[in-house]
Amino acid sequence: MIIQLDSHISAPQLSALEEALNKIEYKTNRVTTQYADYIIGVGNKPFDIRSIGILPGVRDIHRVSDAYKLVSKKWRVEDTRISLGDGLEIGTGSFSIMAGPCSIESAAQVEETIAHLKAAGVRIMRGGVYKPRSSPYAFRGLGMEGLKLWHEKAREAGIKIITEVMMVEQIEPMLEYVDIFQVGARNSQNFNLLDALGQVDRPVLLKRGISGTIEELLQAAEYIFSNGNERIMLCERGIRSYEGAYRNTMDINAIAMLKAKTHLPVIADPSHGIGLRQFVDKIALASVMAGADGVIMEVHGQPEKAFSDGQQTLSYQEANRLYSRLRQAFELREQF
Repeated sequence: MIIQLDSHISAPQLSALEEALNKIEYKTNRVTTQYADYIIGVGNKPFDIRSIGILPGVRDIHRVSDAYKLVSKKWRVEDTRISLGDGLEIGTGSFSIMAGPCSIESAAQVEETIAHLKAAGVRIMRGGVYKPRSSPYAFRGLGMEGLKLWHEKAREAGIKIITEVMMVEQIEPMLEYVDIFQVGARNSQNFNLLDALGQVDRPVLLKRGISGTIEELLQAAEYIFSNGNERIMLCERGIRSYEGAYRNTMDINAIAMLKAKTHLPVIADPSHGIGLRQFVDKIALASVMAGADGVIMEVHGQPEKAFSDGQQTLSYQEANRLYSRLRQAFELREQF
């Protein structure tokens, strides 16, 4: 169960509440986020929920049978919307586009990409400064110097930044320069990292693991929420399967399923989902119709010269066509 506490609950009231839960053999876990205080009750013994709901200091109470309680849709009626400031929100009722190169390569590239995004009305730029690569000899990013350079140019243009964090030790130095932390597929069950991201007030985009189930993705999000951060987005980016014709198996089903199971925004990553430039637009549009609240996609001025993932990266001309079609598809979906 989830118990939302009154903001003015007293110490004696809290003790009485915990004692009442212990009497019905429920283990209690206290969760404090940037928005509210909760007690998560875990147990199986039947009881009259009203006996707990009427206690002083209880603002609201919900039965949630899912293991992932806080991110479950069973207790939060309205879907979560995440504000990035400057009138920019992500969640149900709007459609967000995040676009940019796989890797931040140079100041010139950053300026060129920002100009492209501004002209297209895209307000969130993706890019990697720390790159987890399969080969240790591949380009692995420009690190903090690249992030600082990018941040300066993006702030001047009013563009928000989303980039991947790979280690707990990177969070604090990156915090000042990042609007959204991305947790990549390889780190989706790095529970130390998830715990630490739960302790900062910064939105987190959590990607599904390479072979992760929907349940595992939701449980990973629960780590972040239970440590204090409610500002979470989930990302379907395809999973590894036996098929070798494309990079990943993009699970369009997962988008619709996640929208049914959680109140958190759901973002699609068609670039990694299929890994082939000529099909990215089709997978992106399918994601919109499946219910995605946004897409995160790779674009580059010269994809064939990109330092990484050029085979799945759209040119600016290709991206402009897709931006327009994505917005049209979202408007059509909202009419259903």
